[in-house]
Amino acid sequence: MRLRGTFLKSGNLRRRRLRIKSMWRRAETRAGVATFVLAAFAVAGWWAWQSGLVSRTADNSKWTVIAASTKIGFALDEIFVEGRHQTKSPELLSALRLKRGAPILAFDPEAAHARLKSLPWIESVSIERHLPDVIHLRISERRPMALWQRDGRFRLIDTAGKVVPISDIGRFGNLITVIGPDAPRYASGLLDTLALVPELSRRVSAAVRIGARRWDLHLSNHLAIQLPEFDPETALRRLAELQQSDAILDRDYAAIDLRLTGRVVLRPAPAEAPESAAENAAPATGRDT
Repeated sequence: MRLRGTFLKSGNLRRRRLRIKSMWRRAETRAGVATFVLAAFAVAGWWAWQSGLVSRTADNSKWTVIAASTKIGFALDEIFVEGRHQTKSPELLSALRLKRGAPILAFDPEAAHARLKSLPWIESVSIERHLPDVIHLRISERRPMALWQRDGRFRLIDTAGKVVPISDIGRFGNLITVIGPDAPRYASGLLDTLALVPELSRRVSAAVRIGARRWDLHLSNHLAIQLPEFDPETALRRLAELQQSDAILDRDYAAIDLRLTGRVVLRPAPAEAPESAAENAAPATGRDT
């Protein structure tokens, strides 16, 4: 998938490779790299100590060595990313603040970690710097669970019941909608319960939290299922049995009340009003008013 740079899968790890730059490196530059860096730091430290200007020269020595290190291959060449599904490539690059050829010794993993954690999808991340030229990211992203409707607005929530602060939620329209001030807190438990009854689960389009105690389910055919406050699992299993024997979910009911232990109360759909003479008459001509 090409977004910015090039992403490649890597074996069964499903690892994506974000290639910042493909650099040609001579084999001989790899030999003696570690020796050079250690020697450079040692010489810089000895000189600063001998001159008595340790505090003033330490920083200059550090950046002198870092600048020199890019010439022997310590320049960023690749970023390996694991676990990225929702986070976009430009967002990662912006948070990392990296560019091709940058000195890898100047990269600050702790600062980058804080910026990555602020991205909306990232739950946790680990960063490894593999010398001489690779940054390796392992990302754990938040998993979308449901849409939360409140005050006329829809928000995406994850499996922990927390709002994912994104605006483009249209692509998650297939998720169940939960309604109620405390709905996010209890949505995960509801979905676990619904998973016990797949025949019902795939029909549910919305769930309304009632009195901070229980749920009403609304199916795609406008049938409402009133769940009990306690032991909704048993009530749903009973409903599944009735669906298997009598196709109860496909009948013309307005609601199925499961709130009473051991009982199923069926509420018929209201009879349709007869068509009025005006509705049956030919439409009038003229201007609408």
